[in-house]
Amino acid sequence: MNYSANSVLQEIRDAVEIELSSFVKEQSAYLHEVSIDLAPVSQALSSFLLDSGKRLRPLFAYSGYLSGGGEISTPIIKAIASLELLQACALIHDDLMDGSDTRRGKPSIHRHFESIHVQDELEGFAPAYGLAAAVLLGDLSLVWSSQMLNNAGLSTDELADVLPIYDEMRVELMAGQFLDIHEQTRKNIDLERSITIARYKSGKYTIERPLHIGAALAGRQSPELVSALSAYGLPLGEAFQYRDDLLGVFGDPAITGKPAGDDLREGKRTVLIALTDMSCSDSMRKESKKYFGVSGLDAHGISILQEIITATGARQKLESMIEQLTDQALRAAESEVFDEKAHPLLLELAKIATKRRT
Repeated sequence: MNYSANSVLQEIRDAVEIELSSFVKEQSAYLHEVSIDLAPVSQALSSFLLDSGKRLRPLFAYSGYLSGGGEISTPIIKAIASLELLQACALIHDDLMDGSDTRRGKPSIHRHFESIHVQDELEGFAPAYGLAAAVLLGDLSLVWSSQMLNNAGLSTDELADVLPIYDEMRVELMAGQFLDIHEQTRKNIDLERSITIARYKSGKYTIERPLHIGAALAGRQSPELVSALSAYGLPLGEAFQYRDDLLGVFGDPAITGKPAGDDLREGKRTVLIALTDMSCSDSMRKESKKYFGVSGLDAHGISILQEIITATGARQKLESMIEQLTDQALRAAESEVFDEKAHPLLLELAKIATKRRT
């Protein structure tokens, strides 16, 4: 095998795709046995899971596994692929809580089922149907993630090592999600709170915990390895989320698959917005309050907020923070604690996570 980072990552991505497809096909068949009325559920989840996705979490888990000197096998691929089902749960629920209309260029799950209700002229209230469906499909994805992990074919010892980390990751994710919605109710904006939310809502479960899961699967949970993985994963996880914050405001909808300025429409108290608030003049703050968090915000309002963010220097400040955090992670990736085969993957994944446009 040509051991270039890109070819290895693509090989693992393809293997993850195969296992996800097989798992979803098997579970869809079971749902169809329960009732033909569950066909829209299996179709929606299949499309959501398999039509797109960078598979970053399984790739970071594989890198953690390789860092511990592990040799790849089908049970390991199945185990790390289960992280995509947790990701699906997070995205479905996140879109619902944010009221997002699209995800990856297609209707979000709650909007999809709302449309089904309207098209099929069903009884009741279409938005309530969409909301309930999204809650349940997100929950089903969470159940499936556990099911796929538990049935991956891991040894008893491997499962015993990985489950505590897996559980902790899920708790951290849900805690971060709650802190995110709670932040929108606060009377003031606070940078440290926004950093904490970014860390727990996205950074840790995207990078640090998958790395730890990989190390656990390799049977290597020494304090030195876990600490070295955190030294790489924590700053990179925050940089990943900050890139997401910038894309949520300045991203190209044709590339991101979400409407321009969606985070501004939703009134997201991100680190970008906290940095903006810290440097706003009174007149800027007064102007931004007219538009920030307005559900029907149009292109003109988005443009005004983008100008304010840029004028305060917040956009450049966040770019600098991303660069500093990425450099910190890249230095940590050179640790001699890691198996040498992992180094190129860790370096390449750092670039993928922070230089992305989607």
